[in-house]
Amino acid sequence: MTKFSFALKTTDGKARTGVIHTPRGDIRTPAFMPVGTAATVKAMMPESVAATGADILLGNTYHLMLRPTAERIDRLGGLHKFMNWNKPILTDSGGFQVMSLAELRKLTEKGVTFRSHIDGSRHEITPERSMEIQKLLGSDIVMAFDECPALPADRDRIASSMRLSMRWAQRSRDAFGDRPGHALFGIQQGGLEEDFRAESAEALTRIGFDGYAIGGLAVGEGQDAMFAALDYAPDQLPVDKPRYLMGVGKPDDIVGAVKRGVDMMDCVLPSRSGRTGQAWTRRGQVNIKNARHADDPRPLDEHCTCPACTNYSRAYLHHVFRSQEMISGMLLTWHNLHYFQEIMQGMREAIAEGRFAAWEAAFHAQRAEGDIEPV
Repeated sequence: MTKFSFALKTTDGKARTGVIHTPRGDIRTPAFMPVGTAATVKAMMPESVAATGADILLGNTYHLMLRPTAERIDRLGGLHKFMNWNKPILTDSGGFQVMSLAELRKLTEKGVTFRSHIDGSRHEITPERSMEIQKLLGSDIVMAFDECPALPADRDRIASSMRLSMRWAQRSRDAFGDRPGHALFGIQQGGLEEDFRAESAEALTRIGFDGYAIGGLAVGEGQDAMFAALDYAPDQLPVDKPRYLMGVGKPDDIVGAVKRGVDMMDCVLPSRSGRTGQAWTRRGQVNIKNARHADDPRPLDEHCTCPACTNYSRAYLHHVFRSQEMISGMLLTWHNLHYFQEIMQGMREAIAEGRFAAWEAAFHAQRAEGDIEPV
């Protein structure tokens, strides 16, 4: 059986390219993980997600534990079989959703008790329970249970939260145990404070994980502040393990993160944007609901090979969005996911060939041109 391992191939500046080996297949890095919150990437068939170039998906512990429940998914053969995805899956720990979605929550040293946003039922997640749920789901990469404070927050709040997360990281490690072929990632916290990030990274490295995530960013602090933190945060983590920036992001966020040494990212943006009529293209964002597209026979992006661009016009995409037809979200989501994977492939090739700076300059220059002129 293939063990979980990470092979770093090439670096260009701080940007890195490599491969994460798992029993369910290789993950080429830098990697973008589409989000399949409730065991589905919304508006996409699993084989269509694979066709965009995705090597791995993200599943959501909080949502799946509430519905249909981790125990039911386990009885039905695990998450991969349940959702018909035979490549790797990463599951988050449930911590972020408990903080952001659940009402009437109570945080203690033991864990978090909260009421379901679905039916108000009472639940508790501890580091041990999070490990149990993720084991029942059968995910390939398991995330340690952590607490993520909303920013801005004062230093005392950030420090106490980070240290609680480090105690939970140790408990997650202990509860995870020995699971060959499965990986456990620790999550660095510390807000925008460099000293707390360093303390967190040191604690996680001492515990020892298969990979390390940078948590607590992309939570409203703005791109400049996020990049300032990423100027040092990845460097604080072990060089020989994957680095995962959670919840990022827009195309220029992703490129900026890879430039600073990040290997993995996830975000709901491509699928959520697709359902609301937003297309991401190499020339920036296109709002397909705008009237300027109503008579436009041209594709969204003439250089794109996704089905939305090769088979349909802007006029058609505008029409089906305006008519609230289901195919609108399907086509735009496919396009967005295809484009995000195209960015990742472009960066992997550029890093491997030592021309990342030139690739990045061309990426920004093309986006700055803006959309094509209206017909």
